[in-house]
Formats: sequence, structure tokens, C-alpha cells
Amino acid sequence: MKHCARTAGRCGRCEGQLPFEFTMAFQPIIDLETARTTTFEALVRGPNGESAWSILSQVTGELLYRFDQACRVRAIEMASALQMQERLSINFLPNAVYEPAACIQATLEVSQRVGWPADKIVFEFTETERVTDQAHLKHIIDSYRNMGYTTALDDFGNGFANLDLLTVLEPDKLKIDRQLVMGCDQDRRRQALLKALHSLASEMKLELIAEGVETREEALWLARAGIMRQQGFFYARPALASLGKDIGPLLREIRQAI
Repeated sequence: MKHCARTAGRCGRCEGQLPFEFTMAFQPIIDLETARTTTFEALVRGPNGESAWSILSQVTGELLYRFDQACRVRAIEMASALQMQERLSINFLPNAVYEPAACIQATLEVSQRVGWPADKIVFEFTETERVTDQAHLKHIIDSYRNMGYTTALDDFGNGFANLDLLTVLEPDKLKIDRQLVMGCDQDRRRQALLKALHSLASEMKLELIAEGVETREEALWLARAGIMRQQGFFYARPALASLGKDIGPLLREIRQAI
């Protein structure tokens, strides 16, 4: 991987037009303890609502930096235009960040332009390939924290995003993968794992979020097990270029049923 000469400024390889169009859809992350939405995750979509894969499959190694930067800018611009009051969660590609101070410049510029504060941004990262340089990833997370951002380890319990990362990395949030969540109201093995994760997160002072909640039964079991922060189709599907429907009544109803 070549480093940019201007390590204190914007990464030149991140500039330029992408050869494809994309937009963002927003999905709420909710807190049943307060019955409100705390965060919206920005998810890549095609310009006409095509799947994330239809876009990600076009991202070559040469486009990686540029795409990562463009996603951050697009997410912040759209969240501001939608007058979002909640936090904004943005996925980033660790392999696209060679030096945090340089690669954060576009984020800083758009945040300043639209008036979006750093403490309202959560950077999510996931490892679909085994981390070969954990020290570098830790450097990114530590740098973002020092800049006022929050970080979340996504897809925990799937692929390579597992316990070994927590021995080195210090994210603020832990997002449980759908594979551990689905059918948790009936599966005793999943229940045991989820209870252990809740205890682990409490001990390590990590905010725990269950992803992929698709049924009322899953939502209630998770909440009764202490996992109050959740995300999934049960609450709302990602809304293209909007913040979606008002889910306040659903949250209050579930809160009363816990």
C-alpha cells in the first residue's frame, strides 16, 4: 500500500469522481429502555434503491480510498439535509485508512460545512478478513476517539470479528451479528451466548447492540435479557433518502411488554 506524500492533508488518492452512482438508506438503532431512536446507520444503496452488494461489487482496490471517503461525505450531507437529530453511524473500511489524521480530512471538512459535531458520529468497522495488523487498527480507533468520534465493532460473532479483537482493540460499542440473534427466543445455545455477551459488555463497559432483530419475540427476549439497544427489520427497514416512518408507538408498546 502506497502512502500519500501529504500525510498532514487530504489523501490525494481519495479525490476524484467515482465511476458509479450511489446513495444512502438510513436504519434506526433503538433503545427500549427510553423507547426512542438513538442513532441512524447509513447504509450504501444504488441510486434507485439497488442492494449494497450492487455497489460494493464495483469497488476495486484502486477505488477503495475514494469510495470510503465518498461514503462518509454523502452520509453526513444527507443526514444534515434530513435534519437528523440523532447520532449518525457510518461504516468505514479499515484497509482504506492508511493514516487517520490524513484520511479524516474530508470528514472534517463536510462536518464543518454542514455543522455536524464529531460526538454525533459513530464509525463502525467490521473484519471480513482476518486482521493482519491489529496495531494499525487500534491506532485508527484510538485516533478517532481522541478526535471525539465513537467507534463500534460490527458483525460480532460472525467471520473473524471475534473475541481475539477485543484483547487488542477498545471500541465503544459492540454490535451482535444476526447469526447469534435469529431465533434467540427459542434457541437455548444462542440464549447462553447472548447472556454471556451481555455480561462481557457490562464488564468491559461496552454498549451492546443486537443487529438483525426481525420478530417481536426476538425483541422481547433480548430486552428481558438486558440487551435493550436493538436494530433490525422488526423496527424498520432501511429507508432510502429518508429517516423512515415514526416508530415511537411500536417502541412504547414493546417497552410496556418487557
